[in-house]
Amino acid sequence: MSPHRRLELGLRLQRLRQRQGLSQAQLAQALGLSPSYLNQIERNKRPLTPAVQARLRQVLGETAGLFDADDPAALIDPLHETLAALDRPGVTTAELRALAGNLPQVAHALLDLHREHRALRERAAALELQVGDPGTGAPALLPPGDQVRDYFNRLRNHIPELDTLAERLFEELGLTPGHTGPRLRQRLADRHGVLVQVHDGGQAKRRLDTAARVLHLPDYLRPGQQAFQMAAELVLLEHPELIAALTARAGFDDAQRVALARIGLSNYFAGALVMPYGRFLHDAEHSRYDIEWLAHRFGVGFEAVCHRLSTLQREGAPGLPIFFMRVDRAGNVSKRHSSTDFHFSQVGGSCPLWIVYEAFNQPGRVLTQVTRLPDGRRHFWLARQVSTGPVGYGQPRKTFALTVGCDLRHAERLVYARGIDIRPESAVPIGPGCRTCEWRDCLQRAFPPLPQLASVVR
Repeated sequence: MSPHRRLELGLRLQRLRQRQGLSQAQLAQALGLSPSYLNQIERNKRPLTPAVQARLRQVLGETAGLFDADDPAALIDPLHETLAALDRPGVTTAELRALAGNLPQVAHALLDLHREHRALRERAAALELQVGDPGTGAPALLPPGDQVRDYFNRLRNHIPELDTLAERLFEELGLTPGHTGPRLRQRLADRHGVLVQVHDGGQAKRRLDTAARVLHLPDYLRPGQQAFQMAAELVLLEHPELIAALTARAGFDDAQRVALARIGLSNYFAGALVMPYGRFLHDAEHSRYDIEWLAHRFGVGFEAVCHRLSTLQREGAPGLPIFFMRVDRAGNVSKRHSSTDFHFSQVGGSCPLWIVYEAFNQPGRVLTQVTRLPDGRRHFWLARQVSTGPVGYGQPRKTFALTVGCDLRHAERLVYARGIDIRPESAVPIGPGCRTCEWRDCLQRAFPPLPQLASVVR
């Protein structure tokens, strides 16, 4: 018997004994064991030998449930998913196996509580959509990552202090678009004694070895992407007070949200330094927001440009109001940013009719779509699949679909709208997800809308 299976038997034997109405001493006497020996079996300190198993069947009758591993094993994956959804991914498989095997009722209770938690979030999102203000939901119900993203979205995804600081440093270092890496590498070495080493392999896009004063970067990143990672580390080293002040202004005081906010703010600065506001906005307008051309011009990836486009809301010099989202094949949303009042549903999935999901079927192509929401708003969307990670045959890579959108009235400012029928009557009806969608005649509907939403609509 494997160590994992042995760990599942102790408390299960105890429950079986208790259901028979036997004390530990009574069962030990019936089995011909000392009470201390049986106690050690129930505490997983001694193995349940074949001889003891045979005597158990004689004393207790049917004991198949004691050795059946199917039910506990079936709980492990749902428990993993539940803890990951709650931003508690650190529990090991061995710990979940022990929980499922020894305390299956507790495991089921945890899964039930998560289902109730998810239902509450769905109801909150349904009401949110009706009042039209994503800030009036129930933030305490959201995972820390969603709370941090919502904070950025409430600011229209624009942090003026970081943009100003980045432009000032860009000029101070005499940087040029697409060629920022060498000077940033020198800055890290001269000012902070940090050396940058590029090496093969690894999934992490950057790792700072504080003891050795070495910033490790993977070689699959383009020069501009490496510069982005250097810039993100640089602002944490040179301006920790500003990052701390911006985090405090957001009202985050627990370690998890503070850490996520620091990542978000440092990445914002990195994008602002590699793609400085004034120059980037000028080139974006000049190219009619040609994302591939901008990626080439600034030496970064398609995703970095999409993200940067969603931040151009400087007072007096705004860019096109953009929404940006990143999803995987399963529909999990890992990024959602908006420089407008467009509301991304937090729950319930996204609409399968949305062009972003078709991007997985046509890798390398930029797809476009005109859509109409249940409230009558119309939007223009473009979508493309992207991959990131080590390069080479058999190397694991992350794959996502990105989508960038804007209100339909702005579509003609985009090069991607060239030759596209953007008349309102050509729009495809989509929704925020079946749970919160009001389209009644959709052939793709998977679930009925929440009763709370229907009552509000009436």
